Amino acid sequence: MAVLQIEKVLNNNVLIAEHPSYQEVVIIGKGIGFNRKRGDTIDTNGIEKLFVLKDEQEQENYIKLLPYIDRDIHEVFISAIELIKQKTHTELNEHIHVALTDHLMMALTRAAQRIKVTNPFLVETKALYRREYEIALEVVNLIKEQTGIELPQGEVGFITLHVHSAITNKNLSEVNKDSQLVSRLVRMVEEQLEMQIDKDSIDYIRLVRHLRFTIERVKKGERVEEPEKITSLLKKEYPVCYYLAWKLIKVMQQTLKLQVFDAEAVYLTMHLQRLQAKIK
Repeated sequence: MAVLQIEKVLNNNVLIAEHPSYQEVVIIGKGIGFNRKRGDTIDTNGIEKLFVLKDEQEQENYIKLLPYIDRDIHEVFISAIELIKQKTHTELNEHIHVALTDHLMMALTRAAQRIKVTNPFLVETKALYRREYEIALEVVNLIKEQTGIELPQGEVGFITLHVHSAITNKNLSEVNKDSQLVSRLVRMVEEQLEMQIDKDSIDYIRLVRHLRFTIERVKKGERVEEPEKITSLLKKEYPVCYYLAWKLIKVMQQTLKLQVFDAEAVYLTMHLQRLQAKIK
């Protein structure tokens, strides 16, 4: 990255330094501030376990958290974000340092006080973001190994959303809304088709992913090709699934406030029909 001059040592793990391109930055890394002082230089080239916060708002918010974090716990949080970076092989959005650190502080406090936390979207989150969910499990295991505190399963789901947000550069609230929308759509499918879908089944995973990719296409304004002459056939042969598909699309349009192209109803109808036939 660069050779930086240290402006201030905040603690053993956090420095403020002068960056040649970004001016003042916050540098995060286990032990990075130990035995360092103002005016020292630090070469960040080749040091993969350092994080640099360039955004002023993220810097300010992160610094505000520091007085509330025990040094040893802080190192665990840094290790957790290192693990996420290593497993995803990508640059993480800076906001994860503030958002996940703050969340983990609260999660450990709740766990220590035996406060129960429910995550109503855990099943959908696991199906939507399986890779991120596996990483979140590893984060929870790391925390248990290093602190002795075991976070509940619901927290795995919340951490999953933080991981997904960081690697996709999506706002966490947007990721949350998408998960809630998928959960609502799945409930509608179960109610309208009068079935209970096994949440551990491949059918459930396929349904959730179909809905997720539909939502993503809608957000990007992407069209899918509509098979010729199939709409009237589906409407005639599978009216329940066809009208359910349109109900789902109406909910998507109202929630996302975006147009959903008609072709999505065709593919959604075919998916629902296969699901109904297989389960019944």
